[in-house]
Amino acid sequence: MIGHMVKSPVSNVKKMPLAADSRPRMRDVAERAGVSAMTVSRALRDPSLTTPDTQRRIERAMREMQYVPNALASGLRTAGRGKVVASIVPSLRNSLFAETNQGLSDALRERGVNLMLGDSHTSQQESVDLVMAFLAQRPCGIVLHEAVSSPRMRRLLKQSGIPVVEVGDLNPRPLDAVVSYSNHDAAKAMTQHLIAKGYRRIGFASLSLAVTARAGARLAGYQDALTGAGMPVDAKLMVETRSGFEGGASALVQLVESGADAIFFSGDVLAIGAMLECARRGWKVPGRVAIVGFDDLEMAAQVNPPLTTLKLPRYEIGRRAAQIILDRNDGRKRPPREVIDLGFHIIERQSA
Repeated sequence: MIGHMVKSPVSNVKKMPLAADSRPRMRDVAERAGVSAMTVSRALRDPSLTTPDTQRRIERAMREMQYVPNALASGLRTAGRGKVVASIVPSLRNSLFAETNQGLSDALRERGVNLMLGDSHTSQQESVDLVMAFLAQRPCGIVLHEAVSSPRMRRLLKQSGIPVVEVGDLNPRPLDAVVSYSNHDAAKAMTQHLIAKGYRRIGFASLSLAVTARAGARLAGYQDALTGAGMPVDAKLMVETRSGFEGGASALVQLVESGADAIFFSGDVLAIGAMLECARRGWKVPGRVAIVGFDDLEMAAQVNPPLTTLKLPRYEIGRRAAQIILDRNDGRKRPPREVIDLGFHIIERQSA
């Protein structure tokens, strides 16, 4: 097994009139919903105290005005609750996010700060809704496992004034800070690794590019490696597939039938599904086709043959993201739009 590392306070300030604050107030929501501010307050404390129609009007007004209720002022926060950091993941079912959240939780717990989790189900709208819900709890920071792509979310997060750390990809221009690795560079390095081993019909399989921006970055890295080596980028050797072992098996068959002599799967689950299908069909790996993955799941070293894959420092990403938030809350200076690249390793085994 080998590893390749890539890598003031201001005084005498004149107070502005309240109108200069563009953030909507509870009374503004009440006016749009056609109810009293007391009714809005009651609906926020306990929705069962208002009629369903009134509740719907208030919720619609809040969405339209991007109103974030103040949990402290309205008494929504449980007395004595400690500080919290919110983490929004694309899917709670995906174990890949667990390691980063564990790193976050461990670092935060050392300082008595708790971690809240939200599942966006890969939906931009649900991500925005979660941000609004979490901001109402006045967290001391938010961690996002996807880049901030929604203008509405960008406005909400900028307006909040709290630390925001992106961890899904090495965005060179983050909203606030980013701790991650480059999906593009990792995929490029793995494709170059296959080229160096003599493979010339290298396929690429990933989940739908519409599901996550990471898939697009990995595809671009794969294509750049081929182009840089003077090799053609063949559309027949690039497929999108469904998640799970079954998706990997399906992509394997399609790519082998298209003449692939090696396949780069953008996730270990897909790669392992492909290897299980090879075993079922009696196809030798890497004799009939070489297979590599991305993530270095625990199972990657246990399949036969062991899977060549990319290892990412997911736990350390979580710890470093937590440190940025803690430092900022402690008043320690950190660079604006901080970008921390923790790199990746190619773990070479026997599948390629």
